[in-house]
Order: sequence, then C-alpha cells, then structure tokens
Amino acid sequence: MGDMANNSVAYGGVKNSLKEANHDGDFGITLAELRALMELRSTDALRKIQESYGDVYGICTKLKTSPNEGLSGNPADLERREAVFGKNFIPPKKPKTFLQLVWEALQDVTLIILEIAAIVSLGLSFYQPPEGNSAPKAQDGAAMEMQPLKSEDGGDGDEKDKKKANLPKKEKSVLQGKLTKLAVQIGKAGLLMSAITVIILVLYFVIDTFWVQKRPWLAECTPIYIQYFVKFFIIGVTVLVVAVPEGLPLAVTISLAYSVKKMMKDNNLVRHLDACETMGNATAICSDKTGTLTMNRMTVVQAYINEKHYKKVPEPEAIPPNILSYLVTGISVNCAYTSKILPPEKEGGLPRHVGNKTECALLGFLLDLKRDYQDVRNEIPEEALYKVYTFNSVRKSMSTVLKNSDGSYRIFSKGASEIILKKCFKILSANGEAKVFRPRDRDDIVKTVIEPMASEGLRTICLAFRDFPAGEPEPEWDNENDIVTGLTCIAVVGIEDPVRPEVPDAIKKCQRAGITVRMVTGDNINTARAIATKCGILHPGEDFLCLEGKDFNRRIRNEKGEIEQERIDKIWPKLRVLARSSPTDKHTLVKGIIDSTVSEQRQVVAVTGDGTNDGPALKKADVGFAMGIAGTDVAKEASDIILTDDNFTSIVKAVMWGRNVYDSISKFLQFQLTVNVVAVIVAFTGACITQDSPLKAVQMLWVNLIMDTLASLALATEPPTESLLLRKPYGRNKPLISRTMMKNILGHAFYQLVVVFTLLFAGEKFFDIDSGRNAPLHAPPSEHYTIVFNTFVLMQLFNEINARKIHGERNVFEGIFNNAIFCSIVLGTFVVQIIIVQFGGKPFSCSELSVEQWLWSIFLGMGTLLWGQLISTIPTSRLKFLKEAGHGTQKEEIPEEELAEDVEEIDHAERELRRGQILWFRGLNRIQTQMDVVNAFQSGSSIQGALRRQPSIASQHHDVTNISTPTHVVFSSSTASTTVGYSSGECIS
Repeated sequence: MGDMANNSVAYGGVKNSLKEANHDGDFGITLAELRALMELRSTDALRKIQESYGDVYGICTKLKTSPNEGLSGNPADLERREAVFGKNFIPPKKPKTFLQLVWEALQDVTLIILEIAAIVSLGLSFYQPPEGNSAPKAQDGAAMEMQPLKSEDGGDGDEKDKKKANLPKKEKSVLQGKLTKLAVQIGKAGLLMSAITVIILVLYFVIDTFWVQKRPWLAECTPIYIQYFVKFFIIGVTVLVVAVPEGLPLAVTISLAYSVKKMMKDNNLVRHLDACETMGNATAICSDKTGTLTMNRMTVVQAYINEKHYKKVPEPEAIPPNILSYLVTGISVNCAYTSKILPPEKEGGLPRHVGNKTECALLGFLLDLKRDYQDVRNEIPEEALYKVYTFNSVRKSMSTVLKNSDGSYRIFSKGASEIILKKCFKILSANGEAKVFRPRDRDDIVKTVIEPMASEGLRTICLAFRDFPAGEPEPEWDNENDIVTGLTCIAVVGIEDPVRPEVPDAIKKCQRAGITVRMVTGDNINTARAIATKCGILHPGEDFLCLEGKDFNRRIRNEKGEIEQERIDKIWPKLRVLARSSPTDKHTLVKGIIDSTVSEQRQVVAVTGDGTNDGPALKKADVGFAMGIAGTDVAKEASDIILTDDNFTSIVKAVMWGRNVYDSISKFLQFQLTVNVVAVIVAFTGACITQDSPLKAVQMLWVNLIMDTLASLALATEPPTESLLLRKPYGRNKPLISRTMMKNILGHAFYQLVVVFTLLFAGEKFFDIDSGRNAPLHAPPSEHYTIVFNTFVLMQLFNEINARKIHGERNVFEGIFNNAIFCSIVLGTFVVQIIIVQFGGKPFSCSELSVEQWLWSIFLGMGTLLWGQLISTIPTSRLKFLKEAGHGTQKEEIPEEELAEDVEEIDHAERELRRGQILWFRGLNRIQTQMDVVNAFQSGSSIQGALRRQPSIASQHHDVTNISTPTHVVFSSSTASTTVGYSSGECIS
C-alpha cells in the first residue's frame, strides 16, 4: 500500500504545466470544434481527439484547465470563458403567454358551442325591426350568413394549414377524448331540442295568426312578424345554452388542479396535468427495484472470503492480512470518491450514505472490518488514479488502475459476480495465496455461494485484482476487454437492500385494482426473483416469466436482429421480472406493451426511472415517474410525475388520485345532466304552453351558479378512498356515463319534473294562493312562482348529495364529512337561498314565503334522497332501454393515415364537430338563397339576379374548407314598406 501512495506524482508534470499556462493567450479550441467533437461516438471520437489534440491532456492544455482540479475559480477567468463558450446551463422553456393559455382553453368543444351561441345572441341583440315607407328590396327579411375570417383566395392560408397539419400532436388522454365526444353528443341533443322549440313556436304562431284568425300576410306587417320570429329564435338559443353543460370544463380544471395540489402532499410532483387522470387508467407499471421497491440502504450481510462462506460479516482477525489489505485498498480506490459514509444527523440515528448506494455498502463493509477507507484515499488521492473504467449498464463492472513506484500497475475490479468471475483465472485461498481458478471451481461457487445469496434477495458483487509487472510493455489501456481479464478473485459479498415494509401491501392493492406490476432491474435474475417474491410480484406456483435482458432480446428479435411485435406479444403478458436489463431493454418493453393489440383495450403503461438513459422509456410511457432523490435532471425533465420520496407506494396514491379525478367528473356530470334535462324540458314546455318561463333570468343565473361553479367545486374536491382500488381500470372504451348513471339521471329528472309541473299547474290550489301564470307584464313577484323556484333549487341541493355516488351505492352520506368544501358549499348555498327568497324581492322575482311553505319546499327537496333509494333498488340490468354516453374513441373510427406515429391524431369527436360545421354552413347558404328567391318574387324583381347569387356545390365546398374558428355572423336586413292606414296592432292580435 506504501508503494501505491507514490502514485500521487502521476499527474504532477501535467498539473504544474497547466497551472503555468493558465490564462495565457486565447483558447486553442473553439466552441464549434467542441460541439463537433460531442457529436462523435466511440472510436470516431477517439480518432478525432488523437488527430486534432493528441490526447485528453492536449484538450485540457488548449482549454487551459486541469483534468484533476478543474477550473481555478478566478472570477475574471470564468467571465472570459462564459463570453467564449457560453453559460453551462440548460435554458428554460419559454413559458406560454396568458393569451396562449386563454386560446388553448377556448378550444374546448363545450366552450365552442357556447361561443357560437353567444355570437348569435350578440348579433340578434343589434337587430332593429325595420321601419319607414321605403320600397321593398331584394333582401327583405333577416338574411343571415356566416363569413370566414380567411380570404377566399386561400393561397397563404392553405400553406399554413398544411404546415400546421404536419406538426406532431400528442394523443388525447382517455378523459379528454371521452369529454370531447360527450360534449358533441350533448350539443347535438341540445341543438335538436332548440330546433324543435323554434319550429313549434313558429308553427303555433303561423297557425294561430293565419289559419285560426284568418289574417292575410301583409307586406307592411313583415317587420312585426320578423320580431316574433327573432324572439322565437332567441328562445331556441336559450334552450341550447341551458342544454350545454358549460360547467364541465370548469369541473375538469378544478378537479385536476385540486388533485395536483393534494398529490404533492402524497409525494407526487405532477409536471403534466393530464398525467394525473391518465394514471387512473393505468393497466401496467414497470418499476425499478433499487430505491423504489427497496429501501436503497444497502448493507453487506454475507461474504465469501478465503474460501469460506460467512453468513454474517466476519471479524477482521479471521481474514489473512494480505487478503484484508487487498480488500481495503481495492474497495477504497475502486469506489467513486464522491461515495462516502457520513455521521448521522441525529444522535442515535443511522450513518448517512452519500453517493452510490452499492459503493456505500462496500465502504460500510470496511468500517465493519474496523478499517477506515478515508486513510487510503488520503494516501492515494483521486488525481493519483492512473486510469478509471467507470461503471456502465452494459459491462456491469468498474475498474481502477494504480501505477506503483517501481513502474508496475495494479488494477482493481468490482461488478456483477457472475460477470467478474468469468474473467477470474485465480482466487485467493485460505492462506492468502493465489491459486488456479478453473471453470469447475467457478461453477461450484455459483451453485454453493452466489445462487444461495441471490435466492435470499442479496445483490452479489465480486471483488478482484490483477498485477501488471514492471519491465513488460505497457498495456493498451484503451482496450478494456484485454485489461480486465486474467483477474484474481479476492471475495464475493452479498449486499442486502431490504424491501420497503409498505411495498408488498401496495403491490397487492395494485393487483386487486387490475394493474400488473413488473420489475425491471439490472440485478442478477435470482436476486430479482427473490425480491419480486418478497414484494408479491411473483407468487409460488404461478405461470409467470422471469427473463434476463439477453434472453429477452433473443426471444423478441428475428434472424436479422429486428424487433418483431408478434414476438413481444408472446412474452409481455406473462413477463413479471426483467433482470440484468439495460435502459434500452426497458424502452423496448414499454413500447412493445403500448403498441400491442393482443388485449381488448390498449394498455396504459406507467414507468419509473432515475438515470439519464431512462429518458426514452419515460417519454414513451403514458406516465413517466422520475425519482426525486436518486433521479438525474434528464430523467426528471422526461417524466410526467416526480416521486419526491422515490417510494412505490406513492405510485399507488397517484393511481387513487387519477381514478378519483375520473369519478369526480362523472359525479359532476350525473348532477349537472339531471339539472340540464329538467331545465331544458321546463324551458321547452314553458315556452310552448305558457309562452313564459317559470324560472326568471336572474333565478336561472343563480341555478346556473349552483349547478356549475359551486357544484363543480363541491363534487370535484371529493378526497379519494381505498374503495377506488377495488375495481379494474375503466379503460379507453368504457363510457363516461354508465347505464347506472343514466338510470340515476333520468330517474331523478322524472321526480323533479313531476314536482315542478305539479307545482306549476296545481300549486296555487294546494297552497291556496294566487296563480302566477298569465300574470300581467309588470306584475309583482308571485308566491306561486317563488315556491316553484325555491323547491327547484332545494331539489338540486339535495340531489347534489345523491350525485356523490355513481356506482349504485345506497349510503350517499358515507365520508361526507371528510370533504369540508362540499359541506361548506351545500350549507352556504342553502343560507344564500334563504336570503334570496326572503329578502330578494323584485330583483330576484321572489316573494317572501311562510314557514309552512318553506317546510313543504324542504320536504319536496329531501324527497330526492328518498327517491334515490328507490332508484337504487331497481336493477340496472332490467332497464335494457338505457344507453351509455361518452364512449372513448374507437380505433376503427380513425382513418389509417391519421394513426401514423408522430402525426396529429384527430379525435373522432372533433371530426364529427367539423362535419357538423360543414353541414351547418351549407344549410345556411341554401336558406339564404331560398329567402333571396322568395323576396325577389315578392318585390317583382328579376329572379335571375337572385339565382345568380347561388353558389355552386364546388364553391360551397371551397368556402367550407376555408372556414376557421372563430367566424363572425352577419345579420343583414333591409327596410320594408308599410302601407299607410295599417298600424302594428292590425298585423297581429
């Protein structure tokens, strides 16, 4: 060891010369040259260095730095280097502007429908009925046309569209796809109801005016008729707006934001918002072993030294002095100098392991042998190491070369036991002397030492050395395979990394929840199998696969070495452990599972990773988990969620939160669609029968506030429960609104409609009060309509409690007090309702109610809870007529060209929406043409002039292809003549 201390002079000359050259003259290498050098790999890089710079020290000389001490730290020098080479940091991504975020939010289908309705309503608000005695023109009436914002030439626009279409777009998440499709379905239903409303109102008006009252169509009365038609159209738009669940985007945002904030407390730092709900649909988790499933606190617990297998760490006296010397020096210098063991932070605590945990276990082994590794490192500082072959995941070993004072060299190696043992030709015997180590002896050690250690879940590390005598030609140090061979085995140690105590239970929960957990590790297959068994990933007697990386690659590749999906499909369903694997193997496995079509539904895969090389796998996975403690910056940047405690149980919590987000949206939908069904039917019926709405505009605003903002806040903040892990993942094809939810929606809507219509048409008799129907225009608020409004609101309030359960559970109050936000909102809404009814007066169209009337309103409201119990007793299977809604996007619904990798994947619902827009615009064009023809006939002008304006089918299609959202609506109207002697009252009674 004394000889090796002299190695500290190894770099002396270089070091001194660099110090002298520092800061003199300009740098001898440019930034462009460094970049070009970084592009090269392996032998190409080595050749380039030798041709241009001689060796590594040549580069250091040109850069005026030291390979051992680095930069001097002189501020002036650092400033000069920054000016020449730039700052050494990754530039942060440019954040999105507020307007960009607003634009992204406006792409929601629900909001698009509302935007169109708002534009139409705004256009109608500017409409003024024509007056005066002007002659009628060809454009009599309200001619409505949609005009695209783009120019019709479309030259530049088309090019931009093509460029935009070529940009890759990330696939929609499961929930996004379902919500988009559901919003379109609801929009269609609302559009149908609003169209029926308008048609009925128009027919009622026309039949009553021109058939029953037998009034002729008078040209001078046309403006009055148009006023009525505009009013009917506005009522139709109102029905459409009531039908659309405008609170849905808000509920999604609140649920995700609330979940992300709470997940932080559960050690999940969410980087991408959609990863939260995607995790709720996960069907597979590919997890690392070290630190995730285990505690990552490694300790040497067994050792094979001087031909003896010690089941616990031996006393130093039991080991021959020369073997102990090899052990101490080899471990001290052949572990990274950044790995060290520090005193505990608190008295009585465990020593702190800093750096690589496996190396810390070996350093701890020396401390257990009453030896101090730091003494050796002080004698042989890091700059005295002649050559270091750093650890990599391919060769599974690390080696360090020392140069002795007599000119000889000694190399120490450590690594995976079965790999290092194959390179050993000798072994240190019981007396400390080296003896021949034959393949038969190696097989004996594997069977009697390594396999028993591995079967107990121990990681086995072999320690070895080799001497290169002085006087022989200096070895070719760059040829590592020739250097790290012919070794002498010093010892084999068994390192224990205990399984985290909470992991087996967490894995059991995953398996019960329909999630397959796979272990992907670089460890020995026997160690991996033992740990997997302890964790509960493997169970005795089950038909599952445990493969090593090389065997896995052999099975999935064809004769040409190409990966075949069919071969992967034969392996992954049964694969549970992938040992001795590389990061490339992990990426191949993840991609193979995601691309597989053997299962009914596409697999949703989550992956954990901590190394820089894990980046591709983390990116490819549906949800990538990076380790917050052991993870590199590259791994964290590639991930969707960062585990701040590196613990597998945190992944299970992420699954719970993801499923909770999905269920929260379903709860909100169940609640809001019930309100929407009732509100649409009440508005429709009120408009068609009484020509008036029972709920006034301000009251509808309050109802909207309850069922949108407050309900989304109340139902989207439900905390997750363990029961979420008792079911399988919903998957991409399961509808957002199940048949059970549809039963609840229609069942509660039926109850509420019966109550509202009973109160509306018979309430005044029951309460012995004046009827609110057919009241004069400026009549004061009636008790009758106030009771209808109050009861309607209270039914929504109690139905909000019903909406907490979506799977047919009877106890709707279970866990209600765990959500303080829900309780506060329900209580607060009730208090505000009292204030509105009792003190709202004319602004809220409310009349003060008596205690008896309040009690009846509360009773009818609470009836929804009792009615809910009755609904839950009806088996859903008996109700065959019920349909589901909000299915996921089916793969066959998407054209093949849109399924290509890295090409924008257009959701089926979006295509449906675009198709609807095209039909809508064509319909408007045809209506406008027909109106022009009619008006031309009425005015007596040439019909050719009107027909000339009709676009051809080809030009219509061209117009449609150039339409972009948003469009603007133009309502054009011309003045119509009125004959003197007729007043507006004579046009219609």
